[in-house]
Amino acid sequence: MPTDITVNGRRYHRNERPLVVVCVDGCQYEYITAAVAAGVAPFLGRVLDGAGTCYIADCVMPSFTNPNNLSIVTGAPPSVHGICGNYFFDPETGEEVMMNDPRHLRAGTILAAFADAGAKVAVITAKDKLRKLLGYKMKGICFSSEKADQVTLAENGIENVLGRVGMPLPSVYSAALSEFVFVAGVKLMERERPDIMYLSTTDYIQHKAAPGTAVANDFYAMIDRNLARLDELGATIVLTADHGMNAKHGADGQPNVIYLQDTLDGWLGAGKARVILPITDPYVVHHGALGSFALVYLPSPAETDVVKARIASLPGIESVLTRAEAAALYELPPDRIGDLVIVSRLDTVVGTSRAKHDLSGLEVPLRSHGGASEQKVPLIVNRSVGKTAANHHWRNFDAFDLGLNLAKAS
Repeated sequence: MPTDITVNGRRYHRNERPLVVVCVDGCQYEYITAAVAAGVAPFLGRVLDGAGTCYIADCVMPSFTNPNNLSIVTGAPPSVHGICGNYFFDPETGEEVMMNDPRHLRAGTILAAFADAGAKVAVITAKDKLRKLLGYKMKGICFSSEKADQVTLAENGIENVLGRVGMPLPSVYSAALSEFVFVAGVKLMERERPDIMYLSTTDYIQHKAAPGTAVANDFYAMIDRNLARLDELGATIVLTADHGMNAKHGADGQPNVIYLQDTLDGWLGAGKARVILPITDPYVVHHGALGSFALVYLPSPAETDVVKARIASLPGIESVLTRAEAAALYELPPDRIGDLVIVSRLDTVVGTSRAKHDLSGLEVPLRSHGGASEQKVPLIVNRSVGKTAANHHWRNFDAFDLGLNLAKAS
């Protein structure tokens, strides 16, 4: 196997000890510090106290699951890999489509490159929506907790996952879906000992519970136990997140929602403009397809400046950018975003039409993500790191660079 492997313009060293990169969905830094303060996360406490290295990093925009997981495994922003949401409008077909098909991916992954070079690679995701994207052209083990009962050697590189893990198939709306990822990762490290392993969880708990609550602390205690075991097994661990999470409701517990399609229909006429919510995916019970990032497609370029100014004046809006502005600022592929890109403030989300959002499934006041207010995420490694520039701008997609190039072996 070659000493160095280059992927999307970045060079990665061949690792001598196993590397585990963990993306904890919806994990802002405060979840970890609160669990440590409560005494339920002793391993992470030691890492934060100097046994490892801790940074605050920026995730990519929009602060959603698919763009960030793909940025982490490609080491590049969405302008390179092409995945800029969970959902997008395809102008070639005129259809709104899920961006979970590998045909939408425009760059190779670090995972596939290492596998091609002879490394043993394993990927475990919570939801199946990410499995095919993360495992694109990758030789190795790749499966999801959600579909762990359907795993086959031919499709996933492993079989009898439920038996190996010793847990029943978890509900997609449960903390157990993420716990399965960690327990399976530990079992793989004990038995198969992959050279590279990528673990990606779900943000079900973070949508329900704020940092420091009993529910959140219990969840991070589970993470801590499994990370401690991976550390005992000699793995270098890099933990980061795809995005943070914030309360998006008022004092009365009701969601702060700008129903932007209704607003534009009132300004321009019904159906003239189209609002796309890239947070949309098949799992909307915990967020009602409401996030802090939206795309607007206008009927004519002549409308852009006027509509941009009117949307910017709405209460709860943080920024309104043209296609070119958003592509430059957020490193997005311009052909996959709208004429306007809308970002709402920390406590506000954007919807389409009021009638299209079913919020009856929300068990607690709305917590969600997608905006710049959810960009700050942890970037933590269980090793000391070589000298870096003091003012270095860390991104969550520096995770493999940290684990393979900068983390010290001792």
